Amino acid sequence: MKKRVWFVICMLAAPISAFAATRTVTLNVPSMTCPVCPITVRKALREVPGVEKVDVSYAKREATVTYDDARTNVAALTKATADAGYPSKPEGKAK
Repeated sequence: MKKRVWFVICMLAAPISAFAATRTVTLNVPSMTCPVCPITVRKALREVPGVEKVDVSYAKREATVTYDDARTNVAALTKATADAGYPSKPEGKAK
């Protein structure tokens, strides 16, 4: 009986994970005005569920985020930076 329940659970979860994808987006964060700002931006983005990797460049004033699109989206990422005091906008389309 336990095997059947487990099988049904796996079968139901399989289609959901089949549509999930890892995406990468670059966010333009023009309000980073000092070399310490990227620390706050990085921390805010890492706290978003589904974020896998964050690279922040003060020189370019941008953050490149790799995330699981089944768990989060670009709107959640830009909200996280804005809530931390650093409004951001995506550059181009998420890949």
